Amino acid sequence: MAALRRLTQSKRPTDDRTALAGEAAADAAEARLAPEGDHTPEPGDVRAAAFFDCDNTILRGAAIFYLGVGLYRRRFFSRRDLARFAWQQAAFRLRGAENPDHIADARDSALGLVAGKRTADLERICEEIFEPVLAEKVWPGTRALVQMHLDAGQRVWLVTAAPLEVARLIARRLGMTGALGTVAETRDGEYTGRLVGGMLHGPAKAAAVQALARREQLDLARCAAFSDSANDIPMLSLVGHPYVINPDGALRRHARAMGWRVRDFRTGRKAARIGVPAAAGLGVLAGAAAAAVAVHRRQRA
Repeated sequence: MAALRRLTQSKRPTDDRTALAGEAAADAAEARLAPEGDHTPEPGDVRAAAFFDCDNTILRGAAIFYLGVGLYRRRFFSRRDLARFAWQQAAFRLRGAENPDHIADARDSALGLVAGKRTADLERICEEIFEPVLAEKVWPGTRALVQMHLDAGQRVWLVTAAPLEVARLIARRLGMTGALGTVAETRDGEYTGRLVGGMLHGPAKAAAVQALARREQLDLARCAAFSDSANDIPMLSLVGHPYVINPDGALRRHARAMGWRVRDFRTGRKAARIGVPAAAGLGVLAGAAAAAVAVHRRQRA
């Protein structure tokens, strides 16, 4: 984690911050690669992996919204803060796409409030908040796709702009290998109020996947990626097997033009059987399948 502390948000060019965000996410993920206990994964293609976006791909809605509501119920947020989260979530759901201005607003409103708060506190609260969320808000079809890749012996990674603390929890609950998320700078177990590089969003997700692939010696041509958002076209374009889940309009059009497979679990139709990439050599068919928010000062009496 020492490498993370050397990376700062400072006044770097956008492309540089994007690369730093990706490297930071990969470094943080690398520290959690070793499985607990004596678990041995099933044999599979060690050079293939699957990368899953979170919001509206795995979860109905946005992880950051659920975190915000959970913190409010624990009296860490004011009504005004909750209204902002509700508005961002409504825009996300109604427009079917992430608005960069909304994302920047969530980031900027949180960074000044996180400084001095303990990382252990947020991790504990995340456990409480996401237990019911993951039971109710996970798309069964996407969850089945995650499990299919795991059963085939592949490593599976969550890739999200959500705080790394949230990303790790969701990935662990779904049995994934690990998570790539937005990394908040910490010192002595407390947040400094700065991000490492920037939010893991758009091109930064692609940078994180590339950095992880280098570390893990993955062949991206043999890998798969899943997302709902046109913002993730850079990540989807990296892999040999992109899949589009619950797409926004722009991504649906792009997928149609590129010949990418599309699956929409919002329609109520039974999930399609999606083949595991032949290039992965698995021969299996699937069944149905930043810190952007942190602890706020307590509401004034």
